[in-house]
Amino acid sequence: MTPSTAAPTVPGLDFTLDPELTDRLRAEIVTLWTDVSNAGGSVGFVPPVTEQRVLPTAVQQFAHVGGPADPDADRLLIARAGGELVGVLFFESMRFDLMDHWRLLKRVMVCPTMQGRGYGAALLAEAERIARSWGLAGLRLTVRGGMGLERFYGRCGYQEVGRVPGAIRVGPGDERDDITFWLELREG
Repeated sequence: MTPSTAAPTVPGLDFTLDPELTDRLRAEIVTLWTDVSNAGGSVGFVPPVTEQRVLPTAVQQFAHVGGPADPDADRLLIARAGGELVGVLFFESMRFDLMDHWRLLKRVMVCPTMQGRGYGAALLAEAERIARSWGLAGLRLTVRGGMGLERFYGRCGYQEVGRVPGAIRVGPGDERDDITFWLELREG
């Protein structure tokens, strides 16, 4: 698999790695997470969902976020357009020496009203750029089947490397595959 090479540029889209996780930013992320979930995004919930329902999971995710000084901490990448939060993802540390050469991307989210503008691809390209700068061997992510995400992640250079049939139950009689994707960052 050839790693992707060119990061798409989206005018007016600004990225911040390790932003200060203020109360305001936490609230913005919870709102985005809720909006993405209610639009059908596969980020841990099934619509309809409220911010109150998302908050405990968000608090758990935030508890692991740190910065470059803590090698075991998760790292946060945000995207803003015109000052508005439009994208988020977390680099999750595996907190295990034998897996320290790669990261799991969690909660990859783009504002539903901003989709179709290239923000998702740009967010993933920025994550790839950062991961390469850290010297990582790869990025892994998982998705809920039946959402059409396989095509999107494939276009972004990710290769499907595993699938567990029916592992995600979104409702009675509605079980989806848990699909694992990998982006190889090593050259050659």
